[in-house]
Amino acid sequence: MTSRKTTAGPVAEGSVDEGAPWMRGLHADAGYLLYRLGLRSGQLFNAALERSGLRLRHYALLRYLATVEGAAQRELSRQLGYDPSAIVGLVDDLERLGFVERRPAPGDRRRRIVALAPAGRDFLRDSDEVARGVTAELLAPLDPQERDTLHTLLRQMAHPDGE
Repeated sequence: MTSRKTTAGPVAEGSVDEGAPWMRGLHADAGYLLYRLGLRSGQLFNAALERSGLRLRHYALLRYLATVEGAAQRELSRQLGYDPSAIVGLVDDLERLGFVERRPAPGDRRRRIVALAPAGRDFLRDSDEVARGVTAELLAPLDPQERDTLHTLLRQMAHPDGE
């Protein structure tokens, strides 16, 4: 069954009728709009990464590892906000590709840390343009000053304690 937009033309099957009267209340809710923006951002990023076989969650893990000398899987879970069981699968995927390595932790050879491998660093360098393209597409409706303001506000919201 295809629904119709109340403002213009047909809506693709399975998509949301953004012009429907019931949507007005949701569009007045900033939390809902942030949720929708997050979905759109993830969809665009995953589509851009599709050729590599990776997803946004893999990319985020690699980006984090690029900032540290290595991290325990528990730290990755905490820092990225992913379920610990999801981290195991992500690290396994990235290790199979040669993008990360599991190494003994300095000072405690019984513990293992995950570290960015050279191939992972190369992937990040090569995917920077992809990330910039997704961001540019998301922010296209905004002028440069609005983009800066949005970024500032999102950082404040994401890190209310000034982290």
